[in-house]
Amino acid sequence: MQRFNFGTTAKGETVELVLLHGGGLTARILTWGAVIQDLRLEGHVAPLVLGFETFEDYAIRSPYFGATPGRCANRIANGRFELDGNAYQLECNERGLTHIHGGSDGMGKSNWSIVELESDRVVLEICDPDGRAGYPGNVTTRATYHLQDNGVLSVVYESTTDAPTLVNVCQHSYFNLDDSPDILDHELMIAADHYLPVDDKLIPLGEQRSVTDTPFDFRQMHSIRRQDDGAQVPFDHNFCLSNDRGAKRSVALVRSITSGVTMEVRTTEPGVQFYAGVYLNIPVAGLEGRRYGPFAGLCLETQVWPDAINQSGFPSAVLRPGEVLRQETDYVFSKE
Repeated sequence: MQRFNFGTTAKGETVELVLLHGGGLTARILTWGAVIQDLRLEGHVAPLVLGFETFEDYAIRSPYFGATPGRCANRIANGRFELDGNAYQLECNERGLTHIHGGSDGMGKSNWSIVELESDRVVLEICDPDGRAGYPGNVTTRATYHLQDNGVLSVVYESTTDAPTLVNVCQHSYFNLDDSPDILDHELMIAADHYLPVDDKLIPLGEQRSVTDTPFDFRQMHSIRRQDDGAQVPFDHNFCLSNDRGAKRSVALVRSITSGVTMEVRTTEPGVQFYAGVYLNIPVAGLEGRRYGPFAGLCLETQVWPDAINQSGFPSAVLRPGEVLRQETDYVFSKE
């Protein structure tokens, strides 16, 4: 087991880095944001994720690289919702218009504690207090990262609350399976017949639209390089996997023809947000001096659908006292 000091937060908290080995994978995990800072596959030299070498860059510049955003990941329209007859106004931390990823100091931008540590596994915990960013209730979330046999990175989140609230966390790594400056020539499959069209604030319109005859049809492996009206499609949309959380199953596959590396995604969650990194433009170097411009990495965020609390017919993001919310996702890596 290896455990290091990675930096210090503005509050004076020590940010730790732990190094995990197992199943042909090596991972570096930070206590800050429960971040996957680096991930490597045996036989493949380049990192599989985007990240930074220093804590200062995470604190100032990170677009949730490898983080665990929450307590409610993704967007909530106008930062408003009602629950059990009570109205709540959340921080609008996205251009002052929408609430995203739990707010400006949410779980993905706060320091977690190490609860358990083994050579191939770490358990982190955070307590998100009542009223932070406007959320009701005190929520405790545990994140377990476990490197298992056959290239499996297992991610398990378990959350409890002392009052009715919203909880929907996810893993927000940006993946690049080769050493190219973008992921547009990666091939992708998503097992979804429908996706959620969005407005100009990237809030779902409420319609579940068929992927048939659209650039969003990834039911079979297809290059991410897809154009609409002569421009690359700026994918940042939820794909509807199911109407509710269920048994863990395979929902997506990514492959780099260049490197021969593939990543399968298995999850319990009802949706996956496919973000192709269109807005990336990082002014400093990342891991091993890499530059991260538009489309440098892709996210497959397994979660409840965005703005679910305000949308009729969407899966529920409500957590109540006495319940345990367990969200499981496996990222399975192999190389030809």
